[in-house]
Amino acid sequence: MRALRTLGAALTLCAAAWLTAAAPAAADGKDGTDGGSGKEAPTEAGTNFRTATEIQPGQRATAAASTGDYLYWVFPAAAGQVPGVEAELKLPDTSSRHGGATWQLDVYDGLRRHQPCASGTPARRAAQQDRTVTVSCTLRQVRSWSERWANDPLQGAYYVRLTVVDLPAQDLGLPIDAEVEASVRDAGGAHADGGDVTPLNPVLRAGTTPGTDSGTDSEPTGDASSDSADSADDEGGDVPHAVAEPEDDWGSGWWSDRWVWTVAGAALAALAGVGGYTLTRGPRAPGRPPIGTGSDI
Repeated sequence: MRALRTLGAALTLCAAAWLTAAAPAAADGKDGTDGGSGKEAPTEAGTNFRTATEIQPGQRATAAASTGDYLYWVFPAAAGQVPGVEAELKLPDTSSRHGGATWQLDVYDGLRRHQPCASGTPARRAAQQDRTVTVSCTLRQVRSWSERWANDPLQGAYYVRLTVVDLPAQDLGLPIDAEVEASVRDAGGAHADGGDVTPLNPVLRAGTTPGTDSGTDSEPTGDASSDSADSADDEGGDVPHAVAEPEDDWGSGWWSDRWVWTVAGAALAALAGVGGYTLTRGPRAPGRPPIGTGSDI
């Protein structure tokens, strides 16, 4: 009976430790997807990587464009998170279209490497009678470190490109409305990769590094205000990047799924020790009679 009570207590302790370690993960995931940055959602999109419009996870950005345009957005993702993007397109009136069209959503990391989708529908064909079409892409979990030869998603900026890849030539230029929302789900394991790399967050002003002059030409350009502003940014190290650093830093919080396995392993080891001692200690020695009884005379 005592062994059963010990087993029940150890299992209860293990379950409590598991829930305690997993609770911060749920809280971090909520913070990463609520979009509570206080900024209004963008109402336009860029036309290339350098002019991509920055959006925050949880924001629903909109843009009015023409069929055939390349639309670009960029958002941050930290190590241990699972990024996802969903885009909805409101197509032109069916009477003005001449056939179906295939719409495609592509996601690139800070090195402009195309990242495959782990789930979702990144390309979808809309028939001529369809009024809307939705495409989505969920990437693999972002890693904090990777081998040079690997194409693993790393922390930093992630670019979203939305365009049409197959349609009748007569439909080029027709107006469309696009809505894009990026999300990041905290899956834990932010520090489980055994390394760390600098976030892949490209500099918007080419050739600029913190603490240096913004340009290589020493002659005046004629725009003193612009030169002084660039110098102030460079001296203070405030170099414009593709996306702003997340509030929780690029480490995606302090929690790691290794904590769960460590706590669970420790509880199971303690349980095994108690069980082994119970099975191998043998029968108890008979109690000795108290001192002063007749057996001592």
